[in-house]
Amino acid sequence: MYVERASRLTGAVVWSNTPDRDGVGRVMPDGCMDLLWHEGRLLVAGPDTHAYLTGDGPGAWAGVRFYPGTAPALLGVPAHELRDRRVELADLWPASEVRRLADRVNAAPDPASGLEEVALRQAAGADPPDPVLRQVVTALDAGRPVAATADELGLGARQLHRRAMAAFGYGPKTLARILRLRRALALARHGVPLADTAARAGYADQAHLARDVRELAGLPLGELLAGRG
Repeated sequence: MYVERASRLTGAVVWSNTPDRDGVGRVMPDGCMDLLWHEGRLLVAGPDTHAYLTGDGPGAWAGVRFYPGTAPALLGVPAHELRDRRVELADLWPASEVRRLADRVNAAPDPASGLEEVALRQAAGADPPDPVLRQVVTALDAGRPVAATADELGLGARQLHRRAMAAFGYGPKTLARILRLRRALALARHGVPLADTAARAGYADQAHLARDVRELAGLPLGELLAGRG
């Protein structure tokens, strides 16, 4: 069973998941990075460019999903270095520090709250999030074109792309595409007809939406909405 709640860390989400069956799960791209706990281990999920298929079998997971663009400053690594990857936290930080943090998380009332405390401590010692990055996310999530977003923020195209790669793991066009898909799926799952969903989310038509779903999710839209992946 999957549950989530808003974190005390601004913009972040704390979640836990105990799969009720074996088999492959599908994690959709969302522009975010996560700090993960699984069976006593600490890991990091980098930003995905397509659906990530899980196959770890039963066992509890917990995580803190950071607001897009904020995790690299807390983890000390550019997002593009972790794109489409799951890595041990000990590959990024000193092993002794990771062992200490893992002990703290494992001793917490629940792993999710323990992870949240780790994230809050990291944030307290880091520079505040770059407000421009949040403006980029807000603009692209509202459907603003990439070029117009760069102009409105006073950034050149190359400068925006460079900052996006470090913060989000990919360029602004890929981020815009992922955010558009998430808008569409939210509408469709609330019963909005697919043609209206496509138009409201910013697609040229329903066929455009279907192609994007197949490319990013790896299966047809109907199967995704039916929860078969």
